Amino acid sequence: MRYRTLGRTGIEVSVHCLGTMMFQAGCNPDHDDCVRIIHAALDQGINCVDTADMYGQGESEEIVGKALRGRRGDVVLATKVHFQMGEGRNRGGNSRRWILKAVEDSLRRLNTDWIDLYQVHFPDHSTDIEETLSVLSDLVHQGKIRAFGCSNYQAEEIVEAHHVSERRGLGRFRTDQPPYSILARGIEASLLPVCERYGMGVLVWSPLAFGFLTGKHRKDQPIDLAAGRAALRPAFFDPAIAENTAKLDAVEQLIELATSIGCTLPQLAVAFTVAHPAVTSAIIGPRTKQQLEGLLEGAALTLDDATLDRIDEIVPPGTNRYNPAASLPPRSLTETALRRRPVTERSAA
Repeated sequence: MRYRTLGRTGIEVSVHCLGTMMFQAGCNPDHDDCVRIIHAALDQGINCVDTADMYGQGESEEIVGKALRGRRGDVVLATKVHFQMGEGRNRGGNSRRWILKAVEDSLRRLNTDWIDLYQVHFPDHSTDIEETLSVLSDLVHQGKIRAFGCSNYQAEEIVEAHHVSERRGLGRFRTDQPPYSILARGIEASLLPVCERYGMGVLVWSPLAFGFLTGKHRKDQPIDLAAGRAALRPAFFDPAIAENTAKLDAVEQLIELATSIGCTLPQLAVAFTVAHPAVTSAIIGPRTKQQLEGLLEGAALTLDDATLDRIDEIVPPGTNRYNPAASLPPRSLTETALRRRPVTERSAA
């Protein structure tokens, strides 16, 4: 396994990072099996493990905590905060009040004294970014976290956060965790260049495009919208939707390309993401040990220029074949009040 420095943190992480979202009820509920998968990944040279408090409402963190007993010092441990945890008010978001509570809960579940990378899972437009950066800076000074980053932020939100950090003398986001795959290349246009400009490490998620790049779903073959990932988001898989037809067309061409260079489609997909100079590591999220082994067999795969040129022909740089699930459009597009004046003020005279 090859290692890269995570931005300017000085922390070295494996180019494949183990994501643990599948380790929970409804995905892989067998804690012992999940622990074996984590140990197998570590034995193969992966030293970065990524989780989040909201994965199974803390269950994934608990599994990771069990797996890292006796091996904690060898692992770069990352988790996230933002989503609602349990019932009641003030149990989510990016406020000082909640982050101080959430980090203690994560430390307890992970059975550790420190978190290497604490990430803000989503922007929270109800909380001033200065408040979020302030509490995260305090946690670094207290030794509870080593560095902090963001996830699913727009490029302009990262720029704003860095500006606030400099103006207020606060710690800054050292990493970003965006969705990125052959089918979702939109972040190449501005987000990845911004991360490079600020020296941020980038851990990309969903390199298999929500399962489309596994090769399981093929053109002109029936898709069961009531099972698996398709049941979670039918609109992502329904072949009657033109966007999904375009994804399936691309998948057929990518399978042909993968076959021509002697690898599987998932191996091609992951190798593509880590070939970008701004990407530090790709998060792979296996549910089974077999899936892990299949991906790791392609860890040494190097895509030459001809292969990358062909991928560019299939899905042009900076374009999306679909809008990644958690890559939310800017508020300026989703909130009508931000792009429409009051009716009484809309005319020119």
